[in-house]
Amino acid sequence: MNTMIASILNFAGPDMMVILLIVFLLFGAKKLPELARGMGRAVKEFSAARDEIEKELSQSGPRGVAQPKLIDTTSEQISPP
Repeated sequence: MNTMIASILNFAGPDMMVILLIVFLLFGAKKLPELARGMGRAVKEFSAARDEIEKELSQSGPRGVAQPKLIDTTSEQISPP
């Protein structure tokens, strides 16, 4: 998990260790498991919502998207008054 976060944010090993140390000092050892559980729930809910939206979009297919209608302006010439 940490390597995924590190690759997304482009942090190297020492940088990530400093950030984790700061988080540890700010929240303390007792709050970290609770914080991690909350983050896990948020990621799980986000993934479920994303999957649901993808499912709805795949079911609607190209029929669900209305094609724009183009107006032919070449055949109509407006004469000046």
